[in-house]
Amino acid sequence: MPSDLRIRAETATDISHIHRVNEAAFGSPAEATLVDALRQQAADVISLVAEDRGEIVGHIMFSPVRVEGAERIRSMALAPMAVTPDRQRVGIGSQLVQAGLAECSRRGVEAVFVVGHPLYYPRFGFARASAVGVACEFDVDDAAFMVVELVPKALNGMTGTVYFHEAFKAV
Repeated sequence: MPSDLRIRAETATDISHIHRVNEAAFGSPAEATLVDALRQQAADVISLVAEDRGEIVGHIMFSPVRVEGAERIRSMALAPMAVTPDRQRVGIGSQLVQAGLAECSRRGVEAVFVVGHPLYYPRFGFARASAVGVACEFDVDDAAFMVVELVPKALNGMTGTVYFHEAFKAV
């Protein structure tokens, strides 16, 4: 794990670097374009960077989602999370997720959803969203659609569908 790594909120001067990190990590401009759209269109996004010796090497974004049937629950989506290819598999992504979830909690977010690798995200407390009665608006594998309740039992007794920001439909 890089010793000089610092996780911090993005600034305006980071935007072009964040775009490059997402393009490099995903091998296409789609996620970078999504980040730019969410930054401009969504309210209350959380956007953090991983900086190592002045270089942006990772990025994570959280944006509000609506949980039909549980509208009173303040929820976010974790998407996307990116680390430059030459810096992957050394813990930067884990630090970004942990810092992002902590920031979500600090801001009063009760639940965070992710469409992601079912072997990666459970280490942060994520579990199948279907287990708490919540479905995804997109056709995704049940094991890949996960949620972590930052407020224990926040979704207890709730059922519904998670609707992402419109920018996700353009990707």
